[in-house]
Amino acid sequence: MILRVTDQISIEDWEITEAFVRAGGPGGQNVNKVSSAVELRFEAGRSPNLPEAVKTRLRRLAGRRWTKDGAIVLQVSEERSQARNREIARDRLVALVLAATVVPKRRVKTRVSPNQKRKRVEAKKKRGEVKRARGGVEEE
Repeated sequence: MILRVTDQISIEDWEITEAFVRAGGPGGQNVNKVSSAVELRFEAGRSPNLPEAVKTRLRRLAGRRWTKDGAIVLQVSEERSQARNREIARDRLVALVLAATVVPKRRVKTRVSPNQKRKRVEAKKKRGEVKRARGGVEEE
């Protein structure tokens, strides 16, 4: 099954490995018997479908979930159903890759106008005058 992220980016089956492990939380005796939690591993570093710029942003966005060998590991154990946890993990992966496709806007440096600088200095001088005018009590 191919996961579509955008028109240009899709994730192939061979790039994803899923392991099912036992999960804690609600489920009664079922929790001890069934491996319902999913650990999804996406080989992002080796993916031919991801442009280098997207990989770089994805690495930053993934944070601790990015492994040394360039894979993203997502763990989901929210639901009691294995199928639902698998679906959630795949949705999260698509959302993460989609977020990495967004190119951040460049910050445009702004300059403080000379008039603003002048006003700031005048306000400081005025405040200094007020403070200087507060004299101590003269003793006779």
